[in-house]
Amino acid sequence: MIFHRTKLDDAWTIELEPYGDQRGFFARTMCRSEFAKRGLISEYVQQNTSFSVRRGTLRGFHYQVRPHGEAKLVRCIRGAILDVIVDLREASPSYLQHQAFELTDANRYQLYVPPGFAHAFQTLSDDVEVCYLVSTPYHPQAERGLRYSDVRLGVEWPLPVTVLSEKDSAWPLIDDRRAPLY
Repeated sequence: MIFHRTKLDDAWTIELEPYGDQRGFFARTMCRSEFAKRGLISEYVQQNTSFSVRRGTLRGFHYQVRPHGEAKLVRCIRGAILDVIVDLREASPSYLQHQAFELTDANRYQLYVPPGFAHAFQTLSDDVEVCYLVSTPYHPQAERGLRYSDVRLGVEWPLPVTVLSEKDSAWPLIDDRRAPLY
């Protein structure tokens, strides 16, 4: 695996190093020692898969607040997505900054999303499957979200949003919150 720093503190993209022969290839997608060597969370308690039928589907922004903050290791295994993360850690030099990453079944990139980041993605093709590891169990009372269209974030989605859950369309705007984000 080849680890690439992003412009956001503590977030990384991870490039797989496939070893191939006449059968195809083999590649590690996670290695505890490689993650730990970089100070990344290397213990995961759950693996999730989402499937989106239509191009333009948007999921997120989702996160869990302390003490249930979660790291995610995200990979698109079918189709293509634009994955966007936002740093919600007030003490971070990249607070409220976002960065977008194209994850596809062809490029096989993974995105390491640290605790304290909100995460969303938009599908760039039909029939998209995304698989991700999560470091903390889901706690409904700790679930939070950001509105995908919040002008304070300034995220430019590449496609019109074709499908959005009721919950994701109703997250409050950043300026309407009374408590810290994370």
